[in-house]
Amino acid sequence: MSDVLALTKALIERPSITPDDAGCQPLIASRLQKAGFACESLRFGDVDNLWATHGSGGPVLVLLGHTDVVPPGPVETWKSDPFVPTQRDGVLYGRGAADMKGSVAAFVVALEQFVAAHPQHRGTVALLVTSDEEGDAIHGVRRVADVFRARGQAIDWCITGEPSSKAKLGDLLRVGRRGTLSATMTVRGIQGHVAYPEKARNPIHLALPAFAELVARRWDDGFETFPPTSLQISNIHAGTGANNVIPGELQVLFNLRFNPHWSAERLEGECDAIFRKHALDYAIHWHRGGEPFHTPEGPLREAARATLTAIAGAPPEESTGGGTSDARFIAPLGAQCVEIGPVNATIHKVDECVSIADLDALPGVYLDLMRRLLA
Repeated sequence: MSDVLALTKALIERPSITPDDAGCQPLIASRLQKAGFACESLRFGDVDNLWATHGSGGPVLVLLGHTDVVPPGPVETWKSDPFVPTQRDGVLYGRGAADMKGSVAAFVVALEQFVAAHPQHRGTVALLVTSDEEGDAIHGVRRVADVFRARGQAIDWCITGEPSSKAKLGDLLRVGRRGTLSATMTVRGIQGHVAYPEKARNPIHLALPAFAELVARRWDDGFETFPPTSLQISNIHAGTGANNVIPGELQVLFNLRFNPHWSAERLEGECDAIFRKHALDYAIHWHRGGEPFHTPEGPLREAARATLTAIAGAPPEESTGGGTSDARFIAPLGAQCVEIGPVNATIHKVDECVSIADLDALPGVYLDLMRRLLA
């Protein structure tokens, strides 16, 4: 059994459902300390964060990951226990196998190999992992980034191990992410009898034209490798359950995924202008999940492209699609960020899994990147 496979299994065995680290980070810290890393535990609330460094000065290269996983759902729907790592037909099954305990294990093995081979490497190589990526992401990397700002901790390059590959390890290089902005909105009306609409104000009828305008709007035509900004309504709720009562209130949840043409603040203003245009009586709570970021051509992107081309046999697709990642908190520190990880076909699903061949290859990917940038 390879070192990375054994470590991945050990991490899967720890049921670290967000935000519980369940002992993953102490295991990682113990290994890296033996390899000569300085390890610092940063605990905020019920969230654990580990910051491990080797070397000094710049440039600073950070490997970024998370030890928490999403809940497995009903265990009986899995072919094997989600927290008992199981091998079948060259595949490793278990919650977190792909997202992202396999990458974290590969980080650790690659870091050990790199400092053993290059003890006097230039700059600083570091690992940052959190137990709050799959949850609220309040006390994880977001909070650590605030600590780094206060300390003046610079980061030049960041490699996130999110499962980015589509069909084959190395076929996609994530060079940015869209921003995310969520809203919880209450539209107020006047409750009444459906037979006497003149004595009521139906908040559903009042809100529909405004949301139709928002949904139909073309916000932009995209930005470089970013797709166009989009708005999606995810939930609408109103009414008492009776079909003869006009509701007094409507609740709407919606989200915008946006590219660098926009900021969260500007999008909030655009939406509010439409709601005021339609004379809605409303209250809205905005949650700014993260601003977009984009890594231009430079040393990190060049190194990543070369490494993945060597691994996959062809240049990777360079993309900014998908959801969000914790790199959105590191990029504002001035870091160039890319995401490289295993195939994402089963993440968050029943019977999540990773190819053992891909898992065995992954430390070599990260090791090659470290050599290109710091050796």
